[in-house]
Amino acid sequence: MRIVMCSSEVVPFAKTGGLADVVGALPVALEKLGFEVSVVMPYYKVIKEKTAKASRFQDGVYTAKLGKNCRVYFIENDSYFYRDGLYGDKNGDYKDNLDRFSFYCQNTLNLLKEINLKPDILHCHDWQTALIPVYIKTNLAKDEFYKGIKTLFTIHNLGYQGLFPAEEFSKLKLDKSLFGIEGLEFFGKINLLKGGIIFSDAISTVSPTYSKEIQTKEFGFGLEGVLAKRKKQLYGIINGIDYDIWNPKTDNFIAQHYGKDSLEGKAVCKKDLQKICHLPQKQDIPLLGIVSRLAQQKGFDILAKGIKDICSMPLQLVILGTGDLEYHNLLEKMAREFPEVISLSLKFDDVLAHKIYAGSDIFLMPSRYEPCGLGQLISLSYGTIPLVFKTGGLADTINEDNGFVFDKYNEEALVKTIKKAIAKFQDKKAWKELVVRAMGCNFSWEESAKKYVLVYEKILS
Repeated sequence: MRIVMCSSEVVPFAKTGGLADVVGALPVALEKLGFEVSVVMPYYKVIKEKTAKASRFQDGVYTAKLGKNCRVYFIENDSYFYRDGLYGDKNGDYKDNLDRFSFYCQNTLNLLKEINLKPDILHCHDWQTALIPVYIKTNLAKDEFYKGIKTLFTIHNLGYQGLFPAEEFSKLKLDKSLFGIEGLEFFGKINLLKGGIIFSDAISTVSPTYSKEIQTKEFGFGLEGVLAKRKKQLYGIINGIDYDIWNPKTDNFIAQHYGKDSLEGKAVCKKDLQKICHLPQKQDIPLLGIVSRLAQQKGFDILAKGIKDICSMPLQLVILGTGDLEYHNLLEKMAREFPEVISLSLKFDDVLAHKIYAGSDIFLMPSRYEPCGLGQLISLSYGTIPLVFKTGGLADTINEDNGFVFDKYNEEALVKTIKKAIAKFQDKKAWKELVVRAMGCNFSWEESAKKYVLVYEKILS
């Protein structure tokens, strides 16, 4: 089976979020299972300036490798992609994002034909690639090269849809009839994600629960009806994590290596984290870690409401991340009021993130919605017990065997569950058993890749 992945960002070349991690890891996992995989993405400034990363393939196309033999093709256009940001700058999204990503989609399809790279499956990720299945089913429907190519469209977060003014529709070079309720029109605007949902052969999301949630009014962002119509072709597959990176046995960012059979090192990592965060070095109270965007979606609205109650408990709280100003201000105020309880780092710091995963006892992730979530999977690997709201990928991966879950989204339920976790922490035997079970969980990309293969086979049959 020949697979081509299309994505606007891919680790290690260009990244703004979890999408890049997925498309950096999934092709390599599929290659290990014996499949031929290629990737096509834009040739951004950030890649171009790392001259060793890519070499010239032909006019307007550069290339590099991922894994052993996954070929990555970069679509060049300096007027569109030679910019500091991938999608925008401090003033917001780039005004010409429709032009930028329609150019990328059209030239991806042109490249495949030019070099005779005909995939069985064209796997597209998020709104930036959504025009690819649209063009295959419309403008290119009579072209022999594209006949038989099947498309899978993966939604990583339905909240980002690629919305543009209606008057820009002519730029897409599509028939006017496609700007309607059965096409790309959405409340008077162009909606690229909607196009991907309608015109792809199948759709996937990054967890089974999220695939159901997005068919409801609460989480559907206006597309719940469109998704419900396609529910028979809608699949949910949990993302994996890279255990070469997130592994306490080999992680060189942490104070001491450890594993589920040798947990002594975890206490050393906790002491190290307390020291660098200027917290009292206590082993007898639980240390709660947060690595997150500070936003309402991530549960900071209910955390803010319950923070005084939480700070009065026998615990410590280490928070790393940036986000909305209201949460910056509130958490700074609380850190001043409770300096022996809260350590706050308003930044992105990869080394500190590793230390938080290893040194914390509990990983706090009370997201209101979470398509998949990687934090809870990483924390399991480090024996740091996740405490989550029952939603999306959190509901699919965390239960009473490996963590703490609350199912009413309010501060009372959050505070009550933290109290429950503290009580469990005091029972050293039960806590150690919980830590060992957590570390035994396997969310490798190999397992996720096998599930994608089953979906590919269903589409092809």
